[in-house]
Amino acid sequence: MKIAVSACLLGESVRFDGGHKHDRFITDELGQLAEFIPFCPEHLAFGTPRPSVRLMRQDEKIHVHSNKNGTDLTEQLCHACRNELNRLSPYPISGIIFKSKSPSCGMKSAKLYLENGMCEGKEDGLFAALCRERYPLLPMEEEGRLQDPWLRENFIMQLFAYNDFEQFKSANPSPGELVRFHTTRKFMLQSKDEKMYRALGNIVANHEHYDFEIQIALYETLYKTAIAQKSSIKRNRNVLEHMAGFLKNHLSKIEKEVLHTQFAEYAEKIVPLIVPLSTIALYAAHYQVDYLLEQTFLNPYPKTLALRSHIDAGK
Repeated sequence: MKIAVSACLLGESVRFDGGHKHDRFITDELGQLAEFIPFCPEHLAFGTPRPSVRLMRQDEKIHVHSNKNGTDLTEQLCHACRNELNRLSPYPISGIIFKSKSPSCGMKSAKLYLENGMCEGKEDGLFAALCRERYPLLPMEEEGRLQDPWLRENFIMQLFAYNDFEQFKSANPSPGELVRFHTTRKFMLQSKDEKMYRALGNIVANHEHYDFEIQIALYETLYKTAIAQKSSIKRNRNVLEHMAGFLKNHLSKIEKEVLHTQFAEYAEKIVPLIVPLSTIALYAAHYQVDYLLEQTFLNPYPKTLALRSHIDAGK
């Protein structure tokens, strides 16, 4: 899996002051599972070190000005952003991680100033805005927000779900394989958005008799939209209850009580999601309930990331 990442987050000394913002989660943990494609349009445009810049609203448009002498640097940075985007285009990237608050890379976190020097609010950096336009369905996040366990878990799940579909699509699947892909992702999709999951099921059923190329294109767009939704404790608990339904004819009274106690404790943020999920996986393996064992929701990304082990990974 390839992920485009702001170079400073990888430890490259490309910040305006010649420093970096090395993010250990990205390099040490996610780096075990992905290949990174670094980018830094500001370094490309102005070199390192360099004067810092700011976004400014001028004549109803967003400009880039030097904080040192006020020089308008908009065209230079825009040119570098376009070059960086073109350089990334040939790579089959499955996501982008930006540097927060950056005038080029912030995602609605870059400060936007008025001509009088007052801060108007926050906006996308120039490069982040171009990426959103070029890749509207691609998983994107900034490292500052990834400090939140809930946002981190959702982004990583989206990242791996997106990459799964890209690999699936590249294998020239058949209609039957699309059915299986959708079936094994039932609970993962339900944890994101029940209505979208059902709409995806209608696409798979193909009552309109679309050609397969159209069918899978429709599925791809809605699938990638669905996985971008944020899961919640409430939706996850509903999914857990639904999964337990596939075990009800196997479990003893005590096993059922254990499971539903864990569901309640998860909903009350006493235990993390990994606790009831591990119990479901244990029961499913013991009673050989293959339908559950094949569900992506049990392991949407490698367990080594341990993202479901945090109480605060649910909201």
